[in-house]
Amino acid sequence: MAKIQVYYGPGMGKTSAALGNAIRAASVGKSVYIIQFLKGQLDEDYFKRLEPEVKAFSFERSTHNFNELSDEEKKDEKQNILNGLGFAKKVLTTGECDILVLDEFLGLSDEGIISEDDMVNLVSLGTDSMQLILTGTVLPESLRKKCDQIFKISDESNK
Repeated sequence: MAKIQVYYGPGMGKTSAALGNAIRAASVGKSVYIIQFLKGQLDEDYFKRLEPEVKAFSFERSTHNFNELSDEEKKDEKQNILNGLGFAKKVLTTGECDILVLDEFLGLSDEGIISEDDMVNLVSLGTDSMQLILTGTVLPESLRKKCDQIFKISDESNK
């Protein structure tokens, strides 16, 4: 199973911390994939500059955060997000990269897109040589047991 690192909590900076680790790893020759969820489309111009060492993906079509969408728009985006999870599963099972960042992955169960059990099953697919970095606001207890490093980011830590 992949080594799992988590940045979670109500504070800002979780994605920044995850990306910082990813860029540091890329600077020493590691391959990095980033899959972003619930944030809408990526800033592709920025991420293109990090290639080929860092490749970023978002399967969402909207330019808005998931929680800003109407119920109908959420329904459409849910399928796109599930496609992103399918890609994550493929990457985890093939060991296609050294580090996989699943940004806002922890929020997928809060939004009812996947169950906590599905989250645990997905992260368990990673090969021993991979590192998996997860971000989000709430860390389910069932997933906590699988994690090697956990960092809680609170509002207090940003002052």
